[in-house]
Amino acid sequence: MRTPNSGLGSARNTGLLAATGEIVAYIDDDAYPDPDWLKYLAATFLDSGFVGVGGPNLPPCDDGWVADCVSNAPGGPIHVLLTDREAEHIPGCNMAYRKSALLEIGGFDERFRVAGDDVDVCWSLQKHNWQLGFSPAAVVWHHRRNSVRTYLKQQRGYGRAEALLEKKWPEKYNPAGHVSWAGRVYGNGFFTVLPRAGRIYQGIWGTAPFQRLYEPAPGWISSLVLMPEWFLIVGLLALLTGLSYSWKPLLLGAPLSLLALGAPLAHAAASGIRASPSRPTRSFVEKVRLAGVTTFLHLLQPLARLFGRVRWGLTPWRWIKAESPSLPRAHSIVLWSEVWRATQERLEEVEFALKELGVVVRRGGDFDNWDLEIPSGLLGSARLRMVAEEHYQGRQLVRWRVLPKCSRIGLVVLSALIAIAIGAGTARAWTACASVTMMSLLLGLSTLQECDAATASALRAIQERAVEPSSAQLVPGHSKGTFHTAPQSMANYVPAIGSIAEGED
Repeated sequence: MRTPNSGLGSARNTGLLAATGEIVAYIDDDAYPDPDWLKYLAATFLDSGFVGVGGPNLPPCDDGWVADCVSNAPGGPIHVLLTDREAEHIPGCNMAYRKSALLEIGGFDERFRVAGDDVDVCWSLQKHNWQLGFSPAAVVWHHRRNSVRTYLKQQRGYGRAEALLEKKWPEKYNPAGHVSWAGRVYGNGFFTVLPRAGRIYQGIWGTAPFQRLYEPAPGWISSLVLMPEWFLIVGLLALLTGLSYSWKPLLLGAPLSLLALGAPLAHAAASGIRASPSRPTRSFVEKVRLAGVTTFLHLLQPLARLFGRVRWGLTPWRWIKAESPSLPRAHSIVLWSEVWRATQERLEEVEFALKELGVVVRRGGDFDNWDLEIPSGLLGSARLRMVAEEHYQGRQLVRWRVLPKCSRIGLVVLSALIAIAIGAGTARAWTACASVTMMSLLLGLSTLQECDAATASALRAIQERAVEPSSAQLVPGHSKGTFHTAPQSMANYVPAIGSIAEGED
């Protein structure tokens, strides 16, 4: 079957429509299946209610020493598991789906021409409350890139795919622009540099039929140094250290710069030492070559991925654009409704309106004193909370409160920069003072902009969804914006809540 090259997503849809069976299995052109691959996939489908099943993809032997290094480098096709049998993500080089489920979600999104289609289809299926499975015996042998140049090109393409996914699934990404997986990511590079004790699976009272060794999940510090944006932090610290020619105390930033640079170097070196060849080797030169090139790839991969992400708009400094910028402040909206509605229903409508605006929205947890949060970036967000007062004959007085919130780490960094600028100015080190002051202004303005944009989005969503012209009205004197006239029956109730709506939280 031959078709014009319209990208990976289009090719997968062509195969989907041409398939006549109940299950559609996919494999990449640089991979080949194990003889029992389909048997184990089918057995997992028969034994469960999964709509999709995947398995491991392993590098074959004798692909060359460069391919061995690439197979030990990060950024390859990986699976994410919620349990031993249930997956959150299965890579496109080894996946199979029920045809009916793929057709119901509209197949693969054809905007993903090179990569990202597998992640998108997994999220689309899970959005329909379907589950994905994993079969460790359904093995595919997947050739890795056999040159450094093609490997880095692949990573740039993955960075572009991440940017496309973030535009379609913003709620899946954290403020830094990285996917927040619920499951465990299985791939190269995810370990702690310092040794940690493992956990032995034994079962209750030692009743497990067999024992398995689980490595502890890496902490957030270990994950932080793997982020492509870590090198931006290294650059900022190096810039501050470079200003020490104007103000000597900035030399104190040199140890921090070395520490920030040394963390990924140590991680890359540890990964290179742990690299394992596809076949045993006793040559010392081959071992050093494998470790050296693998270390080099661990350092280059985040930069290549960062290049692709930034080029296609996925940056740490991205934010929601406010229609009419203003200083962020707290807002209260008081709404009188003649029709009773559940609190959860009102919040879900506002949540849906926020998602329609293309912003990320998070629900508050069991111990949070807010209902919805709208992160606008790394530095600022807005939190929304709602309370409904019950009145006679099913009427309700609904109060909304929108509060801008600055991130703690942003405030700490801003305070440190202001302190440095004041110190440099006091010492008449004008070059350092001016440079750090500009950094402080940029950071402060970015924080205000993000808080304002998030607050504006929350207010717009409330006014679009929460105010029903036929059944609800804004109460004059207690809300921001254009007000309707309150019904006559409100006369006895507005003064009672005035001090609450306008008072402190």
